[in-house]
Amino acid sequence: MKVLFMCTANSCRSILSEAVFNHLAPEGFEAVSSGSFPKGQVLPRSLATLQAAGISTEGLYSKDNDAFEGSPLDVVITVCDKAAGEACPVYFGPALKAHWGLEDPSDVQGDDAAVQAAFDATLDIIAMRCRALFAVPFAGLSRAEVKAELDRIAL
Repeated sequence: MKVLFMCTANSCRSILSEAVFNHLAPEGFEAVSSGSFPKGQVLPRSLATLQAAGISTEGLYSKDNDAFEGSPLDVVITVCDKAAGEACPVYFGPALKAHWGLEDPSDVQGDDAAVQAAFDATLDIIAMRCRALFAVPFAGLSRAEVKAELDRIAL
């Protein structure tokens, strides 16, 4: 199963999601990420947070959808935070779509400890959701049932 995590800048939440997913993924699962308006670089705090958690940052970069054009996707998950007034990117393709909104930890104001705590909490949420996704018995579910499971995981 190939999963795309999409966000606005592809520098934080979607990058964290791609890395955590691939770190935890059983065989047959793979994630990529992209942004509707890619920043062109991954936030250094995103990379440092992943490294501190023992998660590889190799190959992570800020990109748009052209980076994987021609590679069919099974699931597209947006991770932008609609509550923050962000416009979530749209993917026009046959893949199942779900929204796993995450507050942007890079928007947190405060001292270094507060900002890092926000990044760590985001990483924990992503890991919890990825583990829940890997536990779904996809082979026995219809497309509608898989979509319902993806939506349930976001809650």
